[in-house]
Amino acid sequence: MPATPAWPPQSAPRLFVEGPLEPGLRRIDGPQAHYLGSVMRMKPGEAVKLFDGTSGEWLGIARDVGKRDLTLEITEQLRSHEAVPDLWLCAAPIKKGRIDWVAEKACELGVARLMPVLTRRTVVDRLNLDRLRSHMIEAAEQCGRTALPELVEPVKLPALLCDWPAERALFFADETGGVPALEAMRARPGPAAILVGPEGGFDAEEREAIRAVPQAVGIALGPRILRAETAAAAAVTLWMGAAGDW
Repeated sequence: MPATPAWPPQSAPRLFVEGPLEPGLRRIDGPQAHYLGSVMRMKPGEAVKLFDGTSGEWLGIARDVGKRDLTLEITEQLRSHEAVPDLWLCAAPIKKGRIDWVAEKACELGVARLMPVLTRRTVVDRLNLDRLRSHMIEAAEQCGRTALPELVEPVKLPALLCDWPAERALFFADETGGVPALEAMRARPGPAAILVGPEGGFDAEEREAIRAVPQAVGIALGPRILRAETAAAAAVTLWMGAAGDW
């Protein structure tokens, strides 16, 4: 007896839409309609997976497909909203392509919040947050996340440190040396943040200010010098492993 095909098929496109999602008809237009209609060549009766960042993943069935818009019938919830590990990534902005990469990987790796932090050696003082959010949306569509990381306005390092939450560990990538990252993270379970500096790292005064925060722990990320974006991804990966998310 032939096997029953999986429904919805694994090949069904996956799309972020602004919420809320619920059963019923949903009109899609603009770039998303172009993607489904012209790129994916969706036909009536075909399936698409939808998520809005807050209510999980839903099944949509194409009903009317036009050149500029289409109508989906949202029929059922496929997955509930995911439990997000309580990790913030506080990263100094770096050059355009690299900070985009950091935003993508922060989403793929499961970060709850991305916080751009301005330091003395930060060479990028303006960020296009809409562009960064677009990169995170694309990453979430690809990797299966149902929750987008929160993206906040850039904050200066002193402002970040002055009111640091008492319950949240602050692991900062210390290029002068620190506790091996995995060892430090296993010793401090619970809510946490990872702080990564810009190209050139933190200056001496900034490093001392970070160390003065009671929750701060300087961590080492191995024997090699890592680029800022590599350090961010490596530290997040280690924390997720220690927290059991991998």
